Amino acid sequence: MASSEEDGSVEEKENNKKKTLSPFATAWLTFYNITMTAGWLVLAVAMIRFSYQKGTHKGLYRNIQKTLKFFQTFALLEIIHCAVVRTSVLVTGVQVLSRIFMVWFVIHSIRPIQNEESVVLFLVTWAVTEITRYSFYTFNLLNHLPYFIKWARYNFFIILYPIGVVGELLTIYGALPFVKKSGIYSLRLPNKYNVSFDYYTCLIIVMISYIPLFPQLYFHMLRQRRKVLHGEVIKEKED
Repeated sequence: MASSEEDGSVEEKENNKKKTLSPFATAWLTFYNITMTAGWLVLAVAMIRFSYQKGTHKGLYRNIQKTLKFFQTFALLEIIHCAVVRTSVLVTGVQVLSRIFMVWFVIHSIRPIQNEESVVLFLVTWAVTEITRYSFYTFNLLNHLPYFIKWARYNFFIILYPIGVVGELLTIYGALPFVKKSGIYSLRLPNKYNVSFDYYTCLIIVMISYIPLFPQLYFHMLRQRRKVLHGEVIKEKED
C-alpha cells in the first residue's frame, strides 16, 4: 500500500539491528533519515504556504512536484537498505514502488487529475506519515527516542492510513476516463513485439489489489501498536 508507514519490522527487532550496525551504516542511515525528514518537512511547509497564499488546492501539485518526485524517488534506497537492517525486501519494495507508481505513472503522467482534491488528500497524509516515520528512525538510531514520536508513529496511522488509501483510490478512479480515451501507456496489437498491454485494465487491477492488501497491512500495524505501546505479546504465524 502506498500510504503505509510500516515497513514490516518490529520494535524489538529494530533495536537489535541498531546494535549490530557498523559505524558507517549507522552514520549513513542517520544522514538518510534526517534528509528524508527535512525533505518531507519542506514539502509540508510548501503545501501549507501555497494553500494560505492561493486559497485553493488547484496548482498545488505543480508547485511541489519537483521536490515530491526527488524525495519519493530517493526512497528507492530503502530497498537497498534492507540488506543492512534486514527488513522485508518484499514489503519495503511494494510500499516504495507503489508510491513511485502513484507519483510518476499516475499524477505526473495524467495531467487532468493533478488538480483533484483526492491528490491533496493523499499528499497531506503522506507528508505527515513520512515526517513521523523518518523522525522515528532518526531518533531511534541516535538512541534518543522521544515518547511522543514513538506514540505518533503508532497512532497517527489509524486515521491517516485509511484517508491516504481513499485519496489514492479516488485519484486512480478519476484517471480512468482519460486513460481509456488517450490509450496512454497501452500497447495494441498488431505491433512488432506481438505483445499487448492495456493500462486502463492495469489501473483497475491495482485498485482491486487494495481489497486484500489494505486489511492485512492495517491489522498488522494495529498488532504492532499493541505490542510496542502496550507491551502485549502477540504470536504471529511464521510464513
